[in-house]
Amino acid sequence: MILSNSIVKEFKTLIEEGRFYEAHEVLEEFWFPNRHSKNPFYNTLKGFINASVSFELYKKGRVNQSKQVWNNYLKLVQIDELEDTDLKRQMFEIKYFLDEIQSSICNH
Repeated sequence: MILSNSIVKEFKTLIEEGRFYEAHEVLEEFWFPNRHSKNPFYNTLKGFINASVSFELYKKGRVNQSKQVWNNYLKLVQIDELEDTDLKRQMFEIKYFLDEIQSSICNH
């Protein structure tokens, strides 16, 4: 399953605007119904959700909790285990985007 370009764009735009909670909600609607799946795609989505939660916690001054959630993000992302090349490319693009945001706002 590849996320639509509009979903990815909405997620990125919300992150760039500092609306991290809302960004988390965009991806959660895809992840939540499959939250019990151990599929690399859904684990990666959960990781991306954790990244946006980490940013929200940082914004609220909860730096230690933000670092913990960021570490969960790093553990959950399983892009290398995805088989579909287009999906893998899409997930890497989102990951690189989140990593850049993290380095610019959090400096964990």
